[in-house]
Amino acid sequence: MLWFWQAHLSFVLLGFVALCALRFTAPWRPWLLPVLVAVSFIPVNELPLAAYVRSFTDDLAISTLVLLAWVGLCRLGVVQPLGRQHQVQLLMLFGALSLLLYPATLGLTYFDPYRWGFNPRPMIVLVGAMALLMVALRNQLAVWMLAVGTLAFALRLKASENYWDYLVDPLLTGYCLVAGTWLLIGAAWRPLLKWHRGQ
Repeated sequence: MLWFWQAHLSFVLLGFVALCALRFTAPWRPWLLPVLVAVSFIPVNELPLAAYVRSFTDDLAISTLVLLAWVGLCRLGVVQPLGRQHQVQLLMLFGALSLLLYPATLGLTYFDPYRWGFNPRPMIVLVGAMALLMVALRNQLAVWMLAVGTLAFALRLKASENYWDYLVDPLLTGYCLVAGTWLLIGAAWRPLLKWHRGQ
């Protein structure tokens, strides 16, 4: 089943990014991926371990998997991390998509944008325009997240028939909230620190 493979990929990418956050794992990072792949197949009550992680995360959006893969490649030194400007663009883009979708799912608005994902031609055009904007801004990660998410929807690589489920999920929304808040705090703190040093 397709979700089975997606569960393993999610398990490996999430585990790799989490372990790479620990400095002492740096010398063994190239070996973490095959180890995590093997661990994801360990059976527990006739189900692989990855299936239990999926029960907490559900199926991650394809854009989230692309983001996790990019972070993993950064930890391996294959690609360069995003600059602050590109990171802000990414957070604004997917933060706006999340802000459009999730208040309605929580019953905070009367219109339901989730239904747009079942007949998503206007959405695909809008996402295409956003991808072109990100190309112009040279934000490669944002372009990959939008393009791969859209391609995966066209190929129906997930069980869901809704375009939204390929673009955003609660994990990505949480990342946008936390990282965005952290950047705002940093932006407010730096002038105060400079002012304090000038006294």
